[in-house]
Amino acid sequence: MKRAFATYAVIAIAALGLSSCATIFSGTKHTFVLNTKPEDAKVTVTDKKGKEIFSGQTPAQVRLKSGAGYFSPARYVITFSKPGYADQTVPVDFKISGWYFGNIFIGGALGMLIIDPLTGGMWTVGNSAKNIYRPLRPQGVALEVIDIRDLNEAQRQQLVKLN
Repeated sequence: MKRAFATYAVIAIAALGLSSCATIFSGTKHTFVLNTKPEDAKVTVTDKKGKEIFSGQTPAQVRLKSGAGYFSPARYVITFSKPGYADQTVPVDFKISGWYFGNIFIGGALGMLIIDPLTGGMWTVGNSAKNIYRPLRPQGVALEVIDIRDLNEAQRQQLVKLN
């Protein structure tokens, strides 16, 4: 009985010591839903080195890695284009995940210094929503009217009330 308990205790300690909170709870890839109005716009996704990693038509889904190397977050630029419409670009950045600091209590140094930084699990979606929608405006239009509901939180914070 004592031997079985000791074996289970060693397995539990090893599992905790080899775990990494952020990789387990946040994951290393994130799915983004991309759409435009009108639909059937070309969408391309490039990484921070300018390499194209996805090309397709809207609506689309793309799964992006959160890390770009050891202790390096990924950055992407999503570009929507359609003939007769102005191109729209959306930056996608990643920030440090709160789960990364869970390694202090659960994952230990191995999770904090090796596993999460290598897998990219220490990073989570930063400045943008996972559902990215952009209304495309016809080229040559001098005035653009948009619905406030089409803006993300960062864009809403930049608005200035006139009255």
